[in-house]
Amino acid sequence: MKLIKLIAGLGLAFTLGSCSTNNELDVLRENFVNPPQTANPGVYWYFMDGNLSKESITKDLESMKKAGIGYVTFLEVNVGVPRGKIDFFSDEWKDCFVHAVNECERLGIGMTLGIGPGWNGSGGPWVQGGQSMQHLVSSIKHVKGGCEQTIKLDVPSPKPPFFGEGAFTPELKERWKNYYKDVAVIAFPKTAGNKFITDADNKVLYYRAPYSSMPGVKQFIDRDEEGREAYLSDIVQTEKVVDLTSLLKDNEITWNVPQGEWTIMRLGARNNGAVTRPAPLPGVGFESDKADSTALMAHLGTFTDELLSLLGDHDTTLQGGLKYLHIDSWEVGAQNWTPKLREEFKKRRGYDPQPFYPAYAGYIVGDKAISERFLWDLRQTMQELMLENHSSYVRRYANKKGLQLSIEPYDMNPMQDLELGATADVPMAEFWSLGGFNTTFSAVEGSSLAHIKGQNIVPAEAFTAHLDGWRQHPASMKNQTDWAFAAGINRMVYHTFQHQSLPDSLRPGMTMGPYGVHWDRNQTWWPYVGGYHTYVSRCQYLLQQGKPVADVLYLTPEEAPFVFRAPKSALYGDTLIDKRGYSFDACPPSLFYAASVKDGKIVFPSGASYRIMVLPHFKTMTIAYLEKIKSLVDAGAVLVGLPPENTPGLTGYPESENKLKAMINELWGRDDVENGLVKHKFGKGTVFTGNEIARNEDNLYPCYDLTSGILADSLGICPDFTSSPDVIRYIHEKVKDIDIYFVSNRTEKDVEAECSFRVSGKQPQLWNPVTGETRYLTSFTDNGTVTTLKLLFDTTQSYFIVFAGKPDHRTGEPNFSDKADLMTLGGSWNVSFNPLWGGPDSVEFKELSDWSLSEVEGIRYYSGTAVYNKLFDLSEPVNGRVYLNLGNVKNIAKVTLNGHDLGTVWSAPWEIEITDALTSGENKLRIEVANLWVNRLIGDEQLPDDGIVGEQWPQWLINGEKRPSSRYTFTTYKHYSADSPLMPSGLLGPVKIISK
Repeated sequence: MKLIKLIAGLGLAFTLGSCSTNNELDVLRENFVNPPQTANPGVYWYFMDGNLSKESITKDLESMKKAGIGYVTFLEVNVGVPRGKIDFFSDEWKDCFVHAVNECERLGIGMTLGIGPGWNGSGGPWVQGGQSMQHLVSSIKHVKGGCEQTIKLDVPSPKPPFFGEGAFTPELKERWKNYYKDVAVIAFPKTAGNKFITDADNKVLYYRAPYSSMPGVKQFIDRDEEGREAYLSDIVQTEKVVDLTSLLKDNEITWNVPQGEWTIMRLGARNNGAVTRPAPLPGVGFESDKADSTALMAHLGTFTDELLSLLGDHDTTLQGGLKYLHIDSWEVGAQNWTPKLREEFKKRRGYDPQPFYPAYAGYIVGDKAISERFLWDLRQTMQELMLENHSSYVRRYANKKGLQLSIEPYDMNPMQDLELGATADVPMAEFWSLGGFNTTFSAVEGSSLAHIKGQNIVPAEAFTAHLDGWRQHPASMKNQTDWAFAAGINRMVYHTFQHQSLPDSLRPGMTMGPYGVHWDRNQTWWPYVGGYHTYVSRCQYLLQQGKPVADVLYLTPEEAPFVFRAPKSALYGDTLIDKRGYSFDACPPSLFYAASVKDGKIVFPSGASYRIMVLPHFKTMTIAYLEKIKSLVDAGAVLVGLPPENTPGLTGYPESENKLKAMINELWGRDDVENGLVKHKFGKGTVFTGNEIARNEDNLYPCYDLTSGILADSLGICPDFTSSPDVIRYIHEKVKDIDIYFVSNRTEKDVEAECSFRVSGKQPQLWNPVTGETRYLTSFTDNGTVTTLKLLFDTTQSYFIVFAGKPDHRTGEPNFSDKADLMTLGGSWNVSFNPLWGGPDSVEFKELSDWSLSEVEGIRYYSGTAVYNKLFDLSEPVNGRVYLNLGNVKNIAKVTLNGHDLGTVWSAPWEIEITDALTSGENKLRIEVANLWVNRLIGDEQLPDDGIVGEQWPQWLINGEKRPSSRYTFTTYKHYSADSPLMPSGLLGPVKIISK
């Protein structure tokens, strides 16, 4: 047996308390150790098409409360599970909804309500065609002139729905086919028909595919301005467009057609095919018009008003109950028409769009450049209308009800993601479990908006999955959890806690079809998940307190749609993207207008500040946007980027071009691009420009080395954080005079890293979010700008490094003590399984081994908890703190020593302190270990199937009878077959007692 002595310097490694003279620090520490419920994570709480009950609602919520869940997002969907007995929006369903809200109030759980059936959108069977999302479609007739003619014009057909017609009910399909309203009839001289607007369906907003999940979807729309002389015979001239609308009667016009060949367009409004999805069957209907507040209010009045009225006068100041309305990821596609579009277009853009309607059908109007300008005006007008009459309207509606609005502003979004998110009280991100769709860009978008607006909560739909099959668990999610925190997320909303409406004996039970990470009470490890949730809550509490520190502000172009992607060179990784030493945010035009300059920094009313602002290399910019940029540089800001070339739209054109050129000459000093990297003074500020930027372009922006070089070499600003080796991710926040860094090892290896923090004159402390321990760090250097210290990280381990107060505890002693093995708990273990899940009651393991390799079928296919018991003697005295190291665990463990519940061990390094529970002499150790559902599900596939067939519940379940097969599990989605590979399970060890 080896003994060690505690390193003297670690006498200072006590739990910091009243010694601190900093009141703010005391509050932070107290709430870090014991985080408030407001810091708890949330879940998407999905109900499956009528499968719900008050009893199961209460069971769900009480299990959440016990496990440390603080928030739920209430949604009902239909994803491959047989329908239940309680129809969506029926009186019985509404009673269940009210019960859920009341139970949330009782338990202190905050609820978020989606604003429509399904997981996205705002619609239902009550939405009529005239108030639905619409396209302007057309039919074409070519005629020869020279006489009066009566011409039959076909009714334009609808565009095929993006997701096809499969989501339609038969009745809804008929409504989709039949809804039509004439808008205009126009004619123009026939073109040669050789050249058309490229990518017209996207440019005219007929379609916008999901950026995260479909290859080739562009983050913005390219402009095609090929020389006019190449297609003169294919141009529609606006002055020759004739309005024939008044002539239309009974699908015909009688017109004295002028000489020549003419094209007649009949234009009308059609539903765009967007329906509530994936809604419960009674909730399937058209999506409401996203550009018309009257249409939106008709929907809200039918759905949301009805539900809110059932709640009566509820106290919105309580911790629990209904708190938010929610617009989920934008998956309803694009619309390019609304009944008031022409009127609004004239008012906002200053000209009549009707002569440009041929562009809807892909015709080049004026020339390609003119067409692109019109299409930009069209997309901007639609964006403005949707922001004003949909998202902003819902926010105002929610606020009047004492609620807030959260929005996931991405995917199929015909607007700029950041502009849509800016209209929310709480912008929200999304990320998938590794191997799923890559939506990590949304974490940057959501956190940027929150930082600029001063919103302290940045939620994310977390660990969304497809075909996960109960494979995830807290340890497998630790690295990605830390990535999310470093990316700016500070409220996890796990996808998904499936409402468990089946009897408790039927487990894993309900699913959301193939989707979700199964974050619910029927998980094998759910009784032990509280330790992970406490870790998450500690992190979230600290990350919700301060103002994030960032140096770079990336300005986004005035484009719709637009997805912000940071330069790849400013990030580590691809699937999990970590920021490098100079952090950044992205700012949309609407928020940028609130910026000012103070002490050379770009600052916002929220207090967010940045050292430099960086332009995208984009051809177009409006006069107003450039004027704002110019005013900030004049006041002392630093700008990095190339000048634009043109204004984007037709408003004020062509005079706008001359004004833009004059402003470019003034701000950049010339209208062409110089060689190299050029520094130009303007007013009190500086512009960095030159073709070096163009040569080092990365996702529209200058590469990281160029911007970091400007910050370091020209402005004398060192990186906010660096590490050697360069494998530690970070985020930096300030709470008054306290600097808080979250740092995390992003590798699967133990790491000793020299970490440098842009902080000086303060005492560093280490706060461990897994254990709640806080202690001084005693060995560090401070050069007057940067504090450097060595940190030891186990696999994917993370800490908070907190800088506060004077550096009074620098002794030079190592920040981490050496570990020493005291003994290995080898030999046999008594292990008890639960016979209810097919395991033996009690067996002896001669040595620790993987259950999935056992010759005993009941162990090999076992899923659930097994209890390991062992006696051991520790007779020699031990100096220092003593820990139990479990070696390797599949997948989570709870440790009890001598009757003392020591808590849960859920991730590497699989250690827990046992100092105070350890006795000299005999010690009684009990370890509860839970694995995953996978092996039992595979084992049951060896047996006859008595489950769901043809989307129908089995008769034995409907009748409440004993199930006919000897299967142990029951679930609504089949993930495995009899020959699927088993997963390692159990306590694998080696189990050691160590001191440090």
